Amino acid sequence: MRRLLTLVAASSVLAACAMQTPYARPKAPTPATLPTGGVYPVQPADAAPPIRYADVFTDARLRTLVDQALANNRDLRAAADNILAARAQYRVQRASRFPEVDLSSRYNHGGGDGASPATRGDAYSASLGVTGFELDLFGRVASLTEAARQRYFATEYAARATRLILVADVAEAWLTYAADNSLLRIAQQTVDNAQRSVQLTDARLKGGVAPRTDLRQAQTILAAAQADIARQRTAVAKDINALQLLVGAPIDPALLPTSIEEAAPTLTQVAAGVGSDVLLRRPDIAQAEHQLRALDAQVGAARAALFPRITLTGAAGYASSALSSLFQSGAFSYSAGGGVSYPIFQAGAGRAGLAYAKAQRDAALASYEKAIQSAFRETADALARQGTIDDERAADQLQLDAAADSYRLADARYRVGNQSFLASLDAQRTYYSAQKTFVAIELQGAINRVDLYRALGGDTAEAVAPE
Repeated sequence: MRRLLTLVAASSVLAACAMQTPYARPKAPTPATLPTGGVYPVQPADAAPPIRYADVFTDARLRTLVDQALANNRDLRAAADNILAARAQYRVQRASRFPEVDLSSRYNHGGGDGASPATRGDAYSASLGVTGFELDLFGRVASLTEAARQRYFATEYAARATRLILVADVAEAWLTYAADNSLLRIAQQTVDNAQRSVQLTDARLKGGVAPRTDLRQAQTILAAAQADIARQRTAVAKDINALQLLVGAPIDPALLPTSIEEAAPTLTQVAAGVGSDVLLRRPDIAQAEHQLRALDAQVGAARAALFPRITLTGAAGYASSALSSLFQSGAFSYSAGGGVSYPIFQAGAGRAGLAYAKAQRDAALASYEKAIQSAFRETADALARQGTIDDERAADQLQLDAAADSYRLADARYRVGNQSFLASLDAQRTYYSAQKTFVAIELQGAINRVDLYRALGGDTAEAVAPE
């Protein structure tokens, strides 16, 4: 038994001779810095710290909805359960690196006319045994354990990616509701104005001072605005449904914004920093790297499988014909043994298994590099939009102000008979279009801040499943 324990202890040292090569993080296939100059805004030299959504979303109503989503969303619950499952799998695999010791006790009674003296009477035994413990001389078990560990980490970061997407999706759905509510209000105001125009042109037609075409044109813009009301009511209802799905529970109407003009300013701007290495903390990139490391460990396990596998068995215990003398010194016995298996002929299966593991690792490397490239592009796109959207918004504001003034003047001139109805109608359509354009640019600006928050990885330090 002492020799068995010595061999077990030695195996822990010899396991250092693993067939797995040390992991080195691949070089990122992207520029070292984020884009600067031109359309891109100036960024602070220091990399942005992990971004808490509460620092970006300053409206308490939106933060409440995000908190509710983090507590109730079913996708996030499933992700947390996946973490627990991966953690359990890792612990199961890690246990294989240690001997499995079993305690057994037995009692037998023999008798009868045909029983031999050796089998007649009582027999008691108690023993500890080790069965099939593998001496991990080439690191096969260690590599499999490392692969399970990295898969566990990958699952953790997959859940964090789900969390990040959920936070951003709730914010975007909340903003979309605000924009659709603004468009609904604009359509209702346009209907009110169009109804007054219809009443005026109808009176002028009956008075013989306006042609029928003026009335029909006024009715056209009225019908178009009424159709927009129906569409926007549908859109608002769908926005609420989308929010409820994300939040995972019915929504308190008091948590909803009244307009995009109210909601957009509540999102603060996010600073990205200069170095592109900030992207490595994104949970989807961390997930891809841990998947790569897991498959790299699988290569080590496949390589070690080409070498001999040594297993040990042993038992030590006591046996006696009387329970009272079971644990006396003369009743002690032990046994120890081992075995070696070596794959002499497998028709190339071992080499094929190694080739398969390498191919899987190389595919994971390509996926990891693609994840970094995608993250770089998403961040660059968000920064490009950040750098130009203020100018676009200012131009749209000027257009809206001019269209509003033009419509007011044209409508007043038409009412006193100094301008044709067609000019008034064109001014009304232009004003209606400018209002909708301004709502769209307000929504784009707010969503751009959400996009940059998501592209930079958000609050990556937050765990999803309990430890």
